[in-house]
Amino acid sequence: MAIVAALEDSENSQLSPTSPVEDSDTAPLYPTSEPEPIPGLHGVPVRWYDADRTEPYTKIVPFQEKHDTSVEFFYKPLTLSALGVGLVALAYVATTQDVLQEGQDKRRVGAYAAIASFLTFSMIQFRDGPFIRPHPAFWRIILGINLLYELGLVFLLFQDLDSARAMMKYLDPNLGVPLPEKSYAEDCELTSQNLWNAFDIFCLAHALGWFGKAMILRDYWFCWILSIAFELAEYSLQHQLANFAECWWDHWILDVLICNWFGTYLGMKVCQYFEVKPYEWRGIRQTRGLRSKAKRVLSQFSPHDFTAFKWGTATDFTHFFSVVLLLSVFLAAELNPFYLKTLLWMEPDHPFVIARLAFVFLWALPAVRELYQYINDPRKAVRMGQHVWLLLATIVTELLVIKKWSKGMFEPFPKNVQRGWAIGVTLLVLYVVVQFGLPEARKYVRKHQNRSKTKVS
Repeated sequence: MAIVAALEDSENSQLSPTSPVEDSDTAPLYPTSEPEPIPGLHGVPVRWYDADRTEPYTKIVPFQEKHDTSVEFFYKPLTLSALGVGLVALAYVATTQDVLQEGQDKRRVGAYAAIASFLTFSMIQFRDGPFIRPHPAFWRIILGINLLYELGLVFLLFQDLDSARAMMKYLDPNLGVPLPEKSYAEDCELTSQNLWNAFDIFCLAHALGWFGKAMILRDYWFCWILSIAFELAEYSLQHQLANFAECWWDHWILDVLICNWFGTYLGMKVCQYFEVKPYEWRGIRQTRGLRSKAKRVLSQFSPHDFTAFKWGTATDFTHFFSVVLLLSVFLAAELNPFYLKTLLWMEPDHPFVIARLAFVFLWALPAVRELYQYINDPRKAVRMGQHVWLLLATIVTELLVIKKWSKGMFEPFPKNVQRGWAIGVTLLVLYVVVQFGLPEARKYVRKHQNRSKTKVS
């Protein structure tokens, strides 16, 4: 017995102090399996109507789905299948004589194939954005189109205006012709006939545009400020762009009070509907009946859930600066197409102009959502989202292109316009000082006074 005890002591002495020592009598023969996790939150099933939808989207973590798994097939990884199908399609188009006959211009088809290949890569490999309806891949393609447009702007930034006009003519042979300037301030008498004659397709475009802006910004005051700021910008720039010259009633009655208000009102009503809408996240397989299945398919093109934006402009300087920056970017995005179409000799209803406006709307939807999360939840959104980053780069690049091509093309700003904008900037700075600077200064003084009192005592 003494020999056995000595052997056991020698074996135990070779083990480190942290080495686990199992008792052969009590050790289980098979590893114990971990308890099966209970679904829900702390054992309580999670239902869609338990979520507090007045809170920001990022705070509803237990009620948020990372992927919309209602249609399981479309959320399976198919990267290799997509690669194979894409390569087969490229090989067929590039090598089949029936598709590309010898002697024809193949540069356009090659450019289309390159764009399609890039968008396919974007759809498969780009990161997901904040939206998952109708599918995250759709918003990846939208991001890819934004990147292609940005690359095109960077290319145009290194071209002169004549070369850019020649390139536009290659894309559309009808371009490259100077356009006559049109003014809307010829007969400014406020009569019912003049008001009726002023209603045209652009009024519908105004209302539709502000419907989209309301869907993007989701705030009445923000839309009203942006609407008034745009009209003031038209006053300031009418010496450069003739179509900005409008009658006073065209600015404030037809545009602001009728078209812009109507579009904003409808957009905010849609936002309010989505905010209080009871969302149902059942899949198509769990839905019974043809009508219910059709309704479920249509709901795939509606938001998965909706967040009401509360920008909190006056809460602190960070929110105020973010809102002013967003307002400036929106205003630049509104003014840029007017300058670009004037410099490149495009009609307002040209497909390129309409496509640019439509895509900016699609780019801004996830971009503003990412910016809102970046401002209001900095702990979770540690970096700016890809959509807002790229859209900001796009708007700034457009401004650089316009700045380069506008040398000697437009008249300088009149003195009264310079004075007006100087007064506006001064009032904005004074507001910042009164709203944020003085309270912080008072807090700083009180803090030092309290410290001095404690030292004396």
